[in-house]
Amino acid sequence: MMTAEEIVERLEEAGAAMLAMPSRGYSTGLRITKMDVVHTALEAYGWESAKMKPPAPCAATVTRMDEAFGWLLFVPEKQYVLRRIAGARALVHPLTGRHLFPWRRLGEVLGADHKSVQRWHGQAIKLIQEGLAKR
Repeated sequence: MMTAEEIVERLEEAGAAMLAMPSRGYSTGLRITKMDVVHTALEAYGWESAKMKPPAPCAATVTRMDEAFGWLLFVPEKQYVLRRIAGARALVHPLTGRHLFPWRRLGEVLGADHKSVQRWHGQAIKLIQEGLAKR
């Protein structure tokens, strides 16, 4: 049986893998082209900071990601807020390891205290743990 810490770790690994996946296809940026003749000095001489991209996850990591995100279905649909909290907290930046949604920000979005959000996250993890134990 997996512990709550192991479940959270796997969900965070899955969130980081999802955010590291390369985005392919056409973006909306390609539809709108503008030909700026006058550039600022910073743009003209390449003084913009380089953007680092995380490495694309391997196939095994994507398989583990799919499995971990499948666990969110153990949270009943009528408790969709718990499912959303668990899913949002799983999103971890692949390079920095920081959560995209800190507790206080989730509390603001849901209109609740951040301590309540932490407690609800724990309830969601407990439901996932019970679902994994039954499986």
